[in-house]
Amino acid sequence: MGGVTDAAPASAPSAAQPSVLDLAPVLPVVVLDDAADAVPLARALVAGGLPAIEVTLRTPAALDALRAVADEVPRAVVGAGTVLDPGQVAAARAAGARFLVSPGWSPRLLGALRDSGLPFLPGVSTASEVVTLLDEGVTEMKFFPAEAAGGTRYLKSLAAPLPRARFCPTGGIGLASAPSYLALPNVGCVGGTWMLPADALAARDWARIEALARQAAALGG
Repeated sequence: MGGVTDAAPASAPSAAQPSVLDLAPVLPVVVLDDAADAVPLARALVAGGLPAIEVTLRTPAALDALRAVADEVPRAVVGAGTVLDPGQVAAARAAGARFLVSPGWSPRLLGALRDSGLPFLPGVSTASEVVTLLDEGVTEMKFFPAEAAGGTRYLKSLAAPLPRARFCPTGGIGLASAPSYLALPNVGCVGGTWMLPADALAARDWARIEALARQAAALGG
């Protein structure tokens, strides 16, 4: 996965165009039912030190939410998650996504991700998938579902034989377990939702979410 501009090759981040994996230790995974919440939520996450935000395409409001963040929160690096097909790739790009994340991949989806010109993280859960993507020139991936697929022990076992692969593990990770993932040499950041508790979202308690984001951002220190 490349840097956060449209022109960056998908597998060649640079100092001028940092990888999304390197923007913050935690990538918030956001599911929104109301696009009106997108901007204040994104502002709270950015203020807390988490500029990279994955808006998942799981709800009818997702594309409008993504577009609002892209238009109104310039400090946010907003991307689309749960990207499953070429149509979603195109729609997310048109809405202003600056990176794309999928829970898995197929040759057709991989082609669309490449053609988008955006950085992307295709999902993997086995060594064979990692090797196949490396053969395709893709070095940055989402490891999903992280805890169910073997967690830190599995990722640690991949580091020596597959040193070029870097991961954003996502799935079942919380504040307590995130540091053990971040300590691994092949992990750039982790994805999670623990800084977005359902009761805080329902109450639109942006101050609490900002505080939880700051706590998550401190894991990189």
